[in-house]
Amino acid sequence: MSRRTERLGSTIRQELMQIIMRELNDPRLTGMPSITRVRVSEDLSVADVYITSMGTAGQQTAALNALRHSAGMMRAKLTKALAIRQVPFFRFHADEQLRKELEMMDLLDQVARENAELDRRRAEAGPSPSSET
Repeated sequence: MSRRTERLGSTIRQELMQIIMRELNDPRLTGMPSITRVRVSEDLSVADVYITSMGTAGQQTAALNALRHSAGMMRAKLTKALAIRQVPFFRFHADEQLRKELEMMDLLDQVARENAELDRRRAEAGPSPSSET
C-alpha cells in the first residue's frame, strides 16, 4: 500500500468508528464492533474494512450484517466529512487474523506452561546419572 492509501485508510477507520459509536442505532450491534484495520485499494475505489465484535458467532454475524446494511449511509456521511473527490465503497469483513493471533498466543502460553512443568519435574527428580562423570 502506498502512503496515501495508508493515510486514507487510517482516516476512514477513525471516521467510521465515530459514526458507528454516535449515529448507528441498529439493534443488531450488540457487542460493540471495533474496526481493526482498513485497506484501501490503489485506485481508491474500494475500502476493505475488517471488524471484530464481542459476543457469540451469531451476534458477530448480525453485527457484520448491520454494518453492511448501513454502508451506504456511512459512505454518504464520510463524503461530507472528507475532502476527497470520491469516497470508496465499503466491504465489511470479520477479522479472522485477530482470532488466529489470539489462538496462537493461547498455544504458546500452553507450551510455556508445559515446559515449566517439565522443568519442575526434572528439578524434583534430581541430577541425571549421565551428568555425573
